[in-house]
Amino acid sequence: MDVIHKIGRRKNAVARVYISKGKGKITINKRDLENYFTTGTLQYKVMQPLSLTDNLKSFDITANVHGGGTTGQAEAIRLAISRAMCELNEENRSILKPEGLLTRDPRMVERKKFGQKKARKKFQFSKR
Repeated sequence: MDVIHKIGRRKNAVARVYISKGKGKITINKRDLENYFTTGTLQYKVMQPLSLTDNLKSFDITANVHGGGTTGQAEAIRLAISRAMCELNEENRSILKPEGLLTRDPRMVERKKFGQKKARKKFQFSKR
């Protein structure tokens, strides 16, 4: 098996993931998974496609991620890993698709409009 390269995005986070045969080591921006994502929920999000397809200990994953916050980065990595699992084995698609792991979340931050305080909040109105 060769190295598989996939890209995942979420909000402003962009993750490039490289998957190769190995023992289950996950490296993100040259740091270990536990050092990069300290909370259990973010670690679970990254591991979710691997655990659903029973590939926790069979692949080494190297991810380069930039932009966005920690949650957006974790979900971008999750999408990239899910896409790579589908390329490895087409049967994984039927496992990951119902869980919503192959869908690119389109929600983005709404832009601030001129003449307003934020995207939707207005400046205080004074009648007199």
